[in-house]
Amino acid sequence: MTKVIHTSGKRKTAIARGTVKEGKGRIRINKSPIELYSPELAKMKLQEPLILAGDIVDNLDINIKVFGGGVMGQAEAARMVIAKGLVQWTQDMDLKEKYIQYDRTMLVGDPRRSEPKKYGGPGARARKQKSYR
Repeated sequence: MTKVIHTSGKRKTAIARGTVKEGKGRIRINKSPIELYSPELAKMKLQEPLILAGDIVDNLDINIKVFGGGVMGQAEAARMVIAKGLVQWTQDMDLKEKYIQYDRTMLVGDPRRSEPKKYGGPGARARKQKSYR
């Protein structure tokens, strides 16, 4: 029986689900290879956990499906899937520590959400201004 690990990651309203299994080092996000992911900044975010992990990644296939949210939210959710998956796959506490030292949001979700807009103003907190002159 082959070892397969399912993980998920969230950032704002983006949700990513992924599987880690033995393979040839292919990483796909929404069925397209990570090399073709754009924009460049989001691609760099996705490659951070891979670079930190070193050559563990060379014989693993990671498939990620991500939906909802914006471009960077999706990238950070997918990055979380990669980091969590690698830690679970290797059971390596040193790798986990390395991720937490580098950037805690790789393994732990960021609870911040956008606040809903209320009546009486253009945004969540901003109110209509009034002048008595």
